[in-house]
Amino acid sequence: MKRAALSRRRIFELIERAKSRDMESAIIDNFIIILICLNAAAIIAESFNAVALKYAFALRCFEFFSAIIFTVEYFLRLWTADFKFPESRMPHIRYIFSFLAILDLFAILPFYFIFVLKVNLSFAGILRLFRLLRILKITRYNDSLIIIAKVFKGEKDKILMTLFVICLMILIASSIMFHIENIVQPDKFSSIPATMWWAVGTFTGNADVFPVTIPGKILSGIIGILGIGLVALPSGIICSGFMKEIEPEKKEKIICPHCGKTIRRIKSETGK
Repeated sequence: MKRAALSRRRIFELIERAKSRDMESAIIDNFIIILICLNAAAIIAESFNAVALKYAFALRCFEFFSAIIFTVEYFLRLWTADFKFPESRMPHIRYIFSFLAILDLFAILPFYFIFVLKVNLSFAGILRLFRLLRILKITRYNDSLIIIAKVFKGEKDKILMTLFVICLMILIASSIMFHIENIVQPDKFSSIPATMWWAVGTFTGNADVFPVTIPGKILSGIIGILGIGLVALPSGIICSGFMKEIEPEKKEKIICPHCGKTIRRIKSETGK
């Protein structure tokens, strides 16, 4: 039993991001990264009809190979989830519903839906688009993408609150503008949902529908001014989150004056 636990622990170390001097894990990481990049290239290549027809068999074989690899990776991560979440009572359930696990699952499901189930060509084309999610799997291995994920996770409440305010403003502005402009422009402001297109365009500065009445123009100007501030709010929140994540790393690292490499500062027991 102890030997089996050790082997499971080693499998977990191999499929997780490689630690320093773990060459075997680093090789697996690089293989997965290259496979993800090749999948992105294959999706792009399939958009050319000539390539899709000429290399159809090769592309199908590559898709089969990729799906098998990613499926094995998914079940290995599920099998070793107790090492990922040692404090959890149900680590496997926690892994299944984690963001990266859902991403992994959606990256492989289209393969089985297309090749195992009988689906029409149009639906199969939509399912193939889900393979683009495989590109996001690379977040496990890239420091910059990991920081981005941490920022969105840490600031999600503020971002959601801002998006809620923006949606509320769009709804209010669209409702008012509909009752102002519907009489004179029933084709462009035919309903409140249709008027939301004007509101979104005015908020972002890309409006292609314009009011012709004086009250409508006044409202459009007010919404345009408010939009400058409201649309900029999520950017400010995200930038602030980046600074919070980056600053501790800067404090913990110093540059070697001899080789120019980044080395971590060793903290003393006093925390200095």
